[in-house]
Amino acid sequence: MKTQTLLNKTGVTLIELLVVLVIFGVVVAGIYRVFVAQTRAYTVQDQVVEVQQNIRSAMEILLKDLRTAGYDNDNINSKITIINPVVPGDHSVTVNYEYDNTNRYEVLYSLNSGTLTRQLSMVPNTGTTSTTSEDILENVDALNFQYGVDTNDDGGVENWVSAGSTGAGKVIAVRVTLRARPDQTNPDVKKSVVPRELESTVTLRNRCLIKF
Repeated sequence: MKTQTLLNKTGVTLIELLVVLVIFGVVVAGIYRVFVAQTRAYTVQDQVVEVQQNIRSAMEILLKDLRTAGYDNDNINSKITIINPVVPGDHSVTVNYEYDNTNRYEVLYSLNSGTLTRQLSMVPNTGTTSTTSEDILENVDALNFQYGVDTNDDGGVENWVSAGSTGAGKVIAVRVTLRARPDQTNPDVKKSVVPRELESTVTLRNRCLIKF
């Protein structure tokens, strides 16, 4: 009886073991492919969010300077006169405003080899100008400006024009278009993410309130 019981206990055959291993391998391969796909998707999305945040930050810095264009505190002790609050360019802009009674800030935004650069010059009423430059956004595809011109001095924008068409009109608003792309070193990002673009319009409040 004992011998018969032992004969009835069969183990796992080699074929069954191979089938189990194949199924297990297919499942692991599927899980790995899903993991890789999710990792790539996360990387791409992370790059997109990063470039969108960077564009917003750079735009805020630029708009902050534009809002200050033409600022003059009208202090009787001030030796600063702002003659050109805004120097228009189609792909660059220069902003001038008073820093203190003896110094003027001249800020130039321009695109240099795909990098948005802010160049700040402190111009004293007497003495030597000091200039510093900083990169505020990389991988920039486009930096464009349009200018809202007040032609009849009523404080409103009559026309939106390019830099070369401002003429004698007073620039009281600026429309900025900034387009940038994520870092292209990752091939998944390079082939699947289009450049991000942000457009903002700012009113030059000092130009609206003061007659030049």
